[in-house]
Amino acid sequence: MLRRSRRTDFIISLSFHVMYASTTFGRKTRPHSTQRGEYKTQPMNPKPTFTDRLRLIFKGILDPIGIFLNRTGLTPNAITLLGLVGTTIGAYIISQGKMTTGGIVLLLSVLVDALDGTMARLRGESSDFGGFVDSVSDRYAELITFGGLLYFFLSQENYPGVMVTFAAASGSVLVSYVKARAEGLGFIAKVGILTRVERYIVLIPSLIFNQPFLAVTLIAVLGNFTALQRIIHVREQGHERMRKAKDNKEYLH
Repeated sequence: MLRRSRRTDFIISLSFHVMYASTTFGRKTRPHSTQRGEYKTQPMNPKPTFTDRLRLIFKGILDPIGIFLNRTGLTPNAITLLGLVGTTIGAYIISQGKMTTGGIVLLLSVLVDALDGTMARLRGESSDFGGFVDSVSDRYAELITFGGLLYFFLSQENYPGVMVTFAAASGSVLVSYVKARAEGLGFIAKVGILTRVERYIVLIPSLIFNQPFLAVTLIAVLGNFTALQRIIHVREQGHERMRKAKDNKEYLH
């Protein structure tokens, strides 16, 4: 019982740290997008998201580290790329079948990546390009990780694992793409049960406990379901927009 309790405490601790690591995109892009008016046409979110709450919870922990790193002369973009390099190393380790070690390296990498947005905010230098670099590196990090898992399953001739990994990668990309495309059209798509935060909550502890097939299966199912949730949510907003436009036209006539 004592052994099980320690494992439970460990996985809970890992999960909370990884959840915060996945909020970097919001940290870095939110300031510049409102300053430039990029998303002014979007409706306001009716309530704070899970990611928003985590950002507030961990603010007191990340800010002192961000202040220290800023004093060293490192830039937020350098930290972003450092996190991507760490993820690449972790993916390689995973591809060799060393799941626990690879999962720990991934955990450390996403924690490093969590600092770039904090540093940008503290420096008052949040920018469009910084947000762009952060977003692109996040997508690369996920795909590289799935690439490592794909190689592992291929080397084991585990073809169901290969197909499920492909589905997981597709779902993860679609979740992010649907949100980005919706925001570009002035809609809100910050909904769904498996955002990037939750994907890491599923992935990293599963790898640490050597359960890669379980990880990709959950992400494949819930990731694609989340993309569908966002599509439906945007569809509802689109119909509402068309209805209001029609009502306004009838009122003017």
